[in-house]
Amino acid sequence: MVVTITKCLNEWNATIEALGKGKQSILIRKYGTNVTEFLLYPTVSYALKDNYLDSFQDDYKDFVKENALPNNKDSKFEVKYYAKVEKVIEKSSARIGSLNDYHIWTRDHVKSYLGNSKAQVWILRVYELDEPRYLSRTRGMRYANVDEEVKLDNLKPVLSDGEFENILKGI
Repeated sequence: MVVTITKCLNEWNATIEALGKGKQSILIRKYGTNVTEFLLYPTVSYALKDNYLDSFQDDYKDFVKENALPNNKDSKFEVKYYAKVEKVIEKSSARIGSLNDYHIWTRDHVKSYLGNSKAQVWILRVYELDEPRYLSRTRGMRYANVDEEVKLDNLKPVLSDGEFENILKGI
């Protein structure tokens, strides 16, 4: 049986590429999720802000600059990755600094985003699709649907089982 998916999470392209290259393994949100698997759909709005690079750790600024905008063709964006939410943990905003090794943002950016909210830390297992696809999506703030079903066969995990287990232990 071939499994397909249309559900996608809207996320800034540099973050998606960090997830897809194993530089990041979590998303920090103010909300949890009951959607446990989705395609990672690239957005661009963050890259249009002045000084957007200030939100990222120094070691990742060049990476972020190179990946600020997704590849696109005919108003469709390139979708390359699928993710499963393995776990969601809650952390107080005061304790979020302990997760700096697992994402590319600065501590100040994360604290500013969270305010006084508790962090909902989504631990993601990310997979590369066997072929990238150019897709458009329906409207939606967080989640949407892409315009074509995407087959989830021949997925390649971005991190080995051992690397992913080490991240789970570290978090």
